[in-house]
Amino acid sequence: MEPKGQSLISTQSLSIGYNNARQGIKVLHSNINVKLGAGEFACLLGPNGSGKSTLLQTLCGFNPALGGEVFIDGRLIDTISNREMSFLSSVVLTERIAVSNMTVLDLVSLGRTPYTGFFGRLKSSDHQLVVESIKAVGLEGFEDRLVTNMSDGERQKAMIAKALVQETPLIMLDEPTAFLDLPSRIEIMHLLRKLAHERNKGILLSTHDLDLALQMADKVWLLAEGRDMETGTPEDLVLTNEFRHFFEREGILFDNDTGQFTIEKQKVKTIRIVGTGVEYKWVSRALARRGFAASDEPFSGFQVEIKSDGQRQYLLTGPSGKTHKLRTIEDLLAQLDHEEATFLTD
Repeated sequence: MEPKGQSLISTQSLSIGYNNARQGIKVLHSNINVKLGAGEFACLLGPNGSGKSTLLQTLCGFNPALGGEVFIDGRLIDTISNREMSFLSSVVLTERIAVSNMTVLDLVSLGRTPYTGFFGRLKSSDHQLVVESIKAVGLEGFEDRLVTNMSDGERQKAMIAKALVQETPLIMLDEPTAFLDLPSRIEIMHLLRKLAHERNKGILLSTHDLDLALQMADKVWLLAEGRDMETGTPEDLVLTNEFRHFFEREGILFDNDTGQFTIEKQKVKTIRIVGTGVEYKWVSRALARRGFAASDEPFSGFQVEIKSDGQRQYLLTGPSGKTHKLRTIEDLLAQLDHEEATFLTD
């Protein structure tokens, strides 16, 4: 096992892009200087087309660097053979898994290929590692399940188990949550973070899940067209406004207080909200969507009082002074629309 924090990936003045006969040399990014250590969970973030996959493929050795240097475990990547690389780095790509008549055990066993040779015969120790890796990703009991009969989230877990059983200090994943629903995305991100910390792996993945990356990543790498790459802890990148610089668009704002993206609105209407706790949060959010900003004034034309003792209830008082008792936030919004329309026509 690598010492915690030891550098597994580092680059010096790296340039990435592609070189083909039709388009020639195209540099997407240059002067990239990054580092990934053992026990570190890092997320590579950036808009579509920013070069995330190209960077990952260059770090894996699949694409040649157009300039600068890539080091894997302290060694220049150009000096590492394909066989040696299979002991240093395992890779999970974006594509959906398309296999037939293959069980989870069969798929995960492929991760032992660097150790079993051409014929792929598993020794008892190899088989034990396969079973342990399947268990580590939460698929215990799925060993004989056909991969084609599994959900996307379960298949992705199987691919992570395949990478895990390869016993490399470094795991790189390209959009591992791309086809998953929200609960599965959270589960996969939590699993990868746990593997990095508990097994001292260096894990790097590209993702569009900015919210999850902010919550779970030890380090974030920001990549966008026309900008120098930025790296750091999520909190530092928020406080230095790098998230805003990289991802804000016209009408879409990044809120440094909440760590969330919001749609810009002209909040010209105010409403007083009386209440506490989780109900206050969600009522405020629903009202903000309707263009209302919470006010501390004793009365701002409209007031909502949240009653959550026993049976939840929302008391809406309008400019007329009449109070309406409402059961749900949906009812509250509907009554507010009605009150506004009445107030404007009076």
